[in-house]
Amino acid sequence: MTRPYPEPFTTPDPQVVADSNIMDFARHAGLDGTDYAALHRWSVTDLEGFWGAVWAYFDIDADTPYERVLAEETMPGARWFPGATLNYAHHALRNLIAGRPAIIALDETGSGHAVTGEALRAQVASVAATLRDLGVGKGDRVVGYLPNTPHAIVAFLAAASLGAVWSVCGQDYAPKAAADRFAQLEPTVLIAADGYLFNGTAHDRRDASLELARALPTLKATLLVDHVGLPWPSRDYPSLVVSWEDAATRTEQLACTPVPFDHPLWVVFSSGTTGLPKGIVHGHGGVLLEHLKTLGLHSDLGPGDRLLWYTTTHWMMWNLVASTLLTGATTCTYEGSPAPFAKLDVLWELAARHRVTVFGTSPQYLLGMAKFGIDPSAHDLSSVRVVGCTGSALPASAYPWVRKNVGDRVLLASISGGTDVVSGFAGSAPNTPVWAGELSAPHLGVALAAYDAEGRPVTDEVGELVVTRPMPSMPLCFWNDPDGTRHHDAYFSSYPGVWRHGDWITHTSYGSVIVHGRSDSTLNRNGVRLGSADIHDVVERLAEITEALVIGAEEPDGGYWMPLFVVPAAGVILDDTLREKIKEAIRTGASPRHVPDEIIEVPGIPHTRTGKKLEVPVKRLLQGAPVEQVVNPAVVDAPDLIDHFARLGAERRKGRTTA
Repeated sequence: MTRPYPEPFTTPDPQVVADSNIMDFARHAGLDGTDYAALHRWSVTDLEGFWGAVWAYFDIDADTPYERVLAEETMPGARWFPGATLNYAHHALRNLIAGRPAIIALDETGSGHAVTGEALRAQVASVAATLRDLGVGKGDRVVGYLPNTPHAIVAFLAAASLGAVWSVCGQDYAPKAAADRFAQLEPTVLIAADGYLFNGTAHDRRDASLELARALPTLKATLLVDHVGLPWPSRDYPSLVVSWEDAATRTEQLACTPVPFDHPLWVVFSSGTTGLPKGIVHGHGGVLLEHLKTLGLHSDLGPGDRLLWYTTTHWMMWNLVASTLLTGATTCTYEGSPAPFAKLDVLWELAARHRVTVFGTSPQYLLGMAKFGIDPSAHDLSSVRVVGCTGSALPASAYPWVRKNVGDRVLLASISGGTDVVSGFAGSAPNTPVWAGELSAPHLGVALAAYDAEGRPVTDEVGELVVTRPMPSMPLCFWNDPDGTRHHDAYFSSYPGVWRHGDWITHTSYGSVIVHGRSDSTLNRNGVRLGSADIHDVVERLAEITEALVIGAEEPDGGYWMPLFVVPAAGVILDDTLREKIKEAIRTGASPRHVPDEIIEVPGIPHTRTGKKLEVPVKRLLQGAPVEQVVNPAVVDAPDLIDHFARLGAERRKGRTTA
């Protein structure tokens, strides 16, 4: 049954569309940029025409030309732009404007300083020369144990300029958790900071950095960054020690090494909730084109713009933040809590002060601002034209709040993507309508569909998110997966030749995409599939509830238990009256089928360190799986909560046995 065409929450402003990059791109391609649906159809039916146009529009500066755009369309194994050699770092640095900020370094205290284009290029050249002197060359690995500061971007670009492979994680990771990632890569150089700032505290990571260095036997050198002002004592490091100041203040000329289009640029890691995290390898050319498309066309970034997106260095959004430089726009790094106790609205204050044009955050942040009674319009946000939101589905209730408190002309762009493609599958653009609680459309170049269990595309029905044609930023491979088995099994085992991402979506007849949650944590009540996000959306709108998690657990006797775990707001008691209010909200806001079997108060909801709720691990804990088989506590934001849910599961199983 076709869904009725609902009234959009916002429609494109004709003047904004006329002035946008995506309109200009469409004109260059000989198409009508006001018709996003037609533009998208072309982008996925003529892959060579579309990606060749992206190459031409953004004037990719290749050292050797490509032979053709797409030599092989197989998935996995598509071969993009064979013959081309280029370098990502060259493109990140070529549009810098002398005297203007390339990076603005911000933190939770409200302070900030600018790194100009010429200063950034000089630092990258200096660090690249230092790395070269330390023996780093094409294909070697350089890793960072760093907070979200300019040091991380400089180090990444320096490594990339040499053709080395980069990987980074934040310093809130324990040394063992960081080593679980980095040791797989056998790195040559580690770059580590003395500490990081979070919620008013400078966290000392000197001992942690030493422990990590000792866990990486292939290191030739460790670069030590003085960031929070803690002196580095004389230590018995297992490799040569170089200070960041010495590494970054040399007078050098930058020469970027040309590499093939599919030469590895970085390794980003899965959350690693069970076993070792998977190392996902992306290439110079694929990332370059995908990020220019995403940032330059969908986010409409260009010279004069400024992007501030809250992230940590181990989340894929950091990679996108660094790629802002590709467009000639200024990127803002931010260190600290998104809502520190001392000033809950500091991000909005900084966005106003630094005239940010694209502000990026998460649904939890926007919902939290609303619940805390924060009014961003207390600051002059007239420069903000896009509020990007990703990490989970943005509930419809947040849309009116953003319009009222941020601006009625702001494009609220809910985005869904993944570390796997280090980009988005669906979101918005200047020329798309926005429907509250929905993603406007699949991104250009993304042949997105919803598949049923038989592998047939469905419209206006819940199905698996799939991508039926290749994208340049799909992984080259997984690290240490020589025959490609793990890579194949991760994406292509369900539907041969088609990418299965692992999300439930509805692709509507009017073009939008509704995300219902992870398909591997599907609620399946009496044969009816339900999305966990649909329940979380309703419950987390309630002022009395801070956060919620619903799971569906199959039980040994054939039964099915669907509890809802809630974290009440401060001072709120979960009594029968509130339980009934929650049930009624779910009944009317989702459906009677979505009403849980029980509503249970918990002290918190566990997440990965990138903010994703641990739905599947919690389900398995409740079913009785041992903790060590379910989740690595080192990758959880609050490890004590894992034990709490394990105890809940044990108590329930004991109660059922004695009943």
